[in-house]
Amino acid sequence: MYENRFTKWMRWTDRNSADCINYPGVYICAIADEDLSGCNFSWTTNIVYVGMTNSLKGLKGRLKQFDNTIIGKSGHGGADRVRYKHQDYEKLVPNLYVTVAPFECDVKSSTHVDLKIMGEVAKFEYVCFARFTELFGQLPEFNNKKKSPKYSLTLGRNN
Repeated sequence: MYENRFTKWMRWTDRNSADCINYPGVYICAIADEDLSGCNFSWTTNIVYVGMTNSLKGLKGRLKQFDNTIIGKSGHGGADRVRYKHQDYEKLVPNLYVTVAPFECDVKSSTHVDLKIMGEVAKFEYVCFARFTELFGQLPEFNNKKKSPKYSLTLGRNN
């Protein structure tokens, strides 16, 4: 189910090349020393964040918010946690990978079909949390709000 839903892993810098990137969906980020680009999606302990979006700008817009936050701006809570641990963007990005599971629909629509699909996006994010937790006994590192502090609430205020 999961393996077929997600794109192949891609380098963070190639994230906008994914098909259907303008649609809502679920995205998974991994940090790995080995090159994951081009590999089929699989569950791994390298996964550090699972997220979703139903926004007008789709996955492309949400991943841009993530990128802006790890660069040093604000706008994405999970990325703010990544930034706390990985403050050097240039050092992080060569090891950062993403895979996406787009859901084709019109987020501006109020039809029952589009609303159901947007609900499926939210549900699929939680299904992914459950699968990761089932396999590894915990949430991905930066989804764990209790164990993973935000940069903006700690170091960011002191600078």
